Amino acid sequence: MYDSIDTAGRILRAAEKLFAEQGFKGTTMRQITTEADVNLAAVNYHFGSKTGLIHAVAGHTLEPLCQDIEAALAEHGRTEVVPLGPLLNILASALVRIHQSNPYALSVLMRCLEQAYRPNQAELQAFLLNTYGARLHHFLQHLRHGSGVEGESEFFWRLHFLLGSVVFTLSNLHALVALDAESDSDETALEPVLRRLVPVLTAGMQAPVQREIS
Repeated sequence: MYDSIDTAGRILRAAEKLFAEQGFKGTTMRQITTEADVNLAAVNYHFGSKTGLIHAVAGHTLEPLCQDIEAALAEHGRTEVVPLGPLLNILASALVRIHQSNPYALSVLMRCLEQAYRPNQAELQAFLLNTYGARLHHFLQHLRHGSGVEGESEFFWRLHFLLGSVVFTLSNLHALVALDAESDSDETALEPVLRRLVPVLTAGMQAPVQREIS
């Protein structure tokens, strides 16, 4: 007989694997209970609902990511300004570490970010904002300062261009590596890809505002 903590852990691991492979919408509760070898009542007892389980799986990735970023920023002190390049390297390093510790973490994180921007996702948006908004506030302050752009609207759009670039790249990582004619198709290619991505993101965040298309 499995104890309560072990049962919750098996449900979480099963859901994480299936969500990473199939997405949130594409994964049924029956698939999760089969993978975890539990009944539906156990899922409801520990997580309340599929939504509660999605939040728990998201937190399983976001919590260590936030802790890593917070620890790196703490080394610079509360008043020291972190330049944009090193700041994005902090994010990249945190992503590499969660990927190394959990093979499903990046896929879950990318799916979570994609899902949050779809229609009728107010509950997920509220969960992410209320749980992690304050945790990432210091990082976003540095990002805002490092971008050097004027106006909140301009920063809003550049932030989302940055997010879009990261989500597209990491969601399609293996396909992009396979398409690279000079790549050795190493499935652990996250770090070199992020090394290429960081300077592009840095330049994009700091690019002059273009007033017209000509």
